[in-house]
Parts: sequence; structure tokens; C-alpha cells
Amino acid sequence: MDYSKIPSPCYVLDEGLLRRNLELIRSVQERSGVEIILAFKAFAMWRVFPIIREYIRHSTASSLAEARLAFEEMGSPAHSYAPAYSDSEFGGIMQCSSHITFNSLSQFSRFYPQTIGKNISCGLRINPEFQSVGVDLYNPCTPGSRLGVTADLLDEKLPEGVEGLHFHTLCESSSYDLEATLRVVEEKFAKFFPHIKWLNMGGGHLMTRNDYDVEHLVSLLKAFKAKYPHLHIILEPGSAFVWQTGVLVSTVLDIVENGGIKTAMLDVSFSCHMPDCLEMPYKPAIRNAFDPVPGKPVYRMGGNSCLSGDFYASWSFDKELQVEDRIVFEDMIHYTMVKTTMFNGVTHPSIGIWTKDERFQLIRRFGYEDYKSRMS
Repeated sequence: MDYSKIPSPCYVLDEGLLRRNLELIRSVQERSGVEIILAFKAFAMWRVFPIIREYIRHSTASSLAEARLAFEEMGSPAHSYAPAYSDSEFGGIMQCSSHITFNSLSQFSRFYPQTIGKNISCGLRINPEFQSVGVDLYNPCTPGSRLGVTADLLDEKLPEGVEGLHFHTLCESSSYDLEATLRVVEEKFAKFFPHIKWLNMGGGHLMTRNDYDVEHLVSLLKAFKAKYPHLHIILEPGSAFVWQTGVLVSTVLDIVENGGIKTAMLDVSFSCHMPDCLEMPYKPAIRNAFDPVPGKPVYRMGGNSCLSGDFYASWSFDKELQVEDRIVFEDMIHYTMVKTTMFNGVTHPSIGIWTKDERFQLIRRFGYEDYKSRMS
């Protein structure tokens, strides 16, 4: 990838790497006999949906806007789930959805009657109360979680009209985490399986990560299907679709030093453009940089918002950084564009594609009108 041809700042999706992930996902789908759909909450760059549709056909939505995007740009109705639906939006969600999952028995009771006769399959989100995610912010099964119906709230039979169950307990997890979760789900909810048509195993299946045991996943899903052959099994990963498929290109605007600490001031913001780095938190990889090494130049990376904590530390480089040097953050396509803000009115990164024939294609450049329109 020739970074001299790319405006800064800019998210750049590599089409070749995207297709590599999609080929693996399609292979898992075909070999295991399950359906894998795209979760917009991790990636919703609709300009590449024509590429994604070559491999998979459906997607999952968590809001009216996402459901419309599925219907209008993916070209298929959404598998919709939201923690709570409102009267003002539910009608629109029904128009764009083939499946609707409810987070609580009260929401099901309130809205299910509106779906009757509309060719919508309804389900309940269940909470197996099994924790496999270490960071509470991303853990749907923390004690007192607001997400999903626990087994003790269900009688011996499901409410009439429930055709599916949906659980989501994983986050960038392994097939062995899924295996452990399935044991608990079966223990608590298998008695309902004869009465439903589908089981959605949610997201967090990071099958495109290099160390993921894909063969174990396929074997696990095939065995589960053999045990419950009447169930249509659905997985809805988000990150796996675009894991390590692109970068965020930025530029050094200034270098400041305070208390012996050098900070490279960039034209991007961790707070605005890489929020998961601060929320998780996790240290992103930078191309041609490495963890601090004695004798090598060391820098913090500083964001361009006014938030005091808009920085991350620290990286070494083989040589001193200079103003106008490019800083390329790796793996910045999933959970980035969908979570960005325009706090401070800082320039929002453009969006582009590095095509499979080695060309840069600018998809969107943001400016003052984008900021102004959001601020009313």
C-alpha cells in the first residue's frame, strides 16, 4: 500500500484482505451447515456491501437505522435485536426485518402482537449467566446484566409466538469459549429447543484471527447441528469480517516534550477516532514501531482533541520522528468508523479502499458541513 497516495487522516480498507476473511467465513458456513451474518455494530461501511454479498447475504441490526441499512443496502431484511424498542420506531423496524429478537418478556408481550401476520419470526434473547469475557464493559453476563432473559424467569414453556432463542456472551473469543458457553446454554435452555425453529449464537466469534481454531469451530457446530437437526443455527460476528483488513493513516503535526516524555501530536484522536483503545483499553499496533527499547527513540502518541487523556503510550521507532511523518495504526476497521464522534469538531478521517488491483479509491471525505449538521 502506497501511503503517499492516501490523504491524512484516513481509514483505508484493503479489499484483498477483506475478501480473504470473507472466503474463510463462507467456508465455515458451508462446511458447518450454519448461517453466518454480518453485525453492523462492528462494521457498517455500506459501500462494500456489494463485495460482502458475494459471500454472505444477511446482516443483523440493533436499531431502526441499522435495519434500514440492511434492507436498503444489503438488499435483505435484517435480523433485528435491540435492548429496548420504542413505539415510534417499532413499525419501521418491522418493515425492514425478517427476524426480531426481544430483550425481555415485557417487551415481547408489548410488541409481539404487532408482528402477527407480517412474516416476521420472533425470538427472545436469553442470558445463560456464564461469563467468558474478562472486561466488564464488554461482558453481557455480568451480575445484574440488563441484557437477556435468565432461565429462572421462564416457565416450563416459552410464550406463544417465540420461534427462536438468541444468546450473545462472547467478545473476540475462541471456539473453546463458545463450547463452554454451549454447555451452559444446553443445561439451562435445551428443554425449550423442541419448541423453537432457530438458535442465534450471537457474535464475538473471532474466526479470522490467526490463532483461532477454525476446525474445532466447524466440528463443534456440526456436532450441535447433528444433536438438534431441526434448529437453524445463526452466528453473527462483527469483528471477524474485517479483522486486520485495514489501517488508520495519520500524520505527525508536532512533537512536544514535557518531563522527559516526548509526544507525537497527530491529526487523529484516540477519543474520537479510536475509542476502543481507551475503553477496552488496548494498545494498538503501529506499523514500523515496537514496544519501548532502551537506546531507541520513544514517543507517546497524542490525539488532536482537547481531552487531557487523548493519548496512548509508548512506542519506539528506529529513528527520531519528524513533523509530516506518517503514523499508520494497524487493524482500525472494526469498531472504529461505527463509534467515531466529532467531539471538538476535529477533522474526521476520510474513508477509502485499497482495491484488489492496487489502487486507492476515496469513498468519503468529511468537512465542516458534516459537523455543523450534527450540531443542528
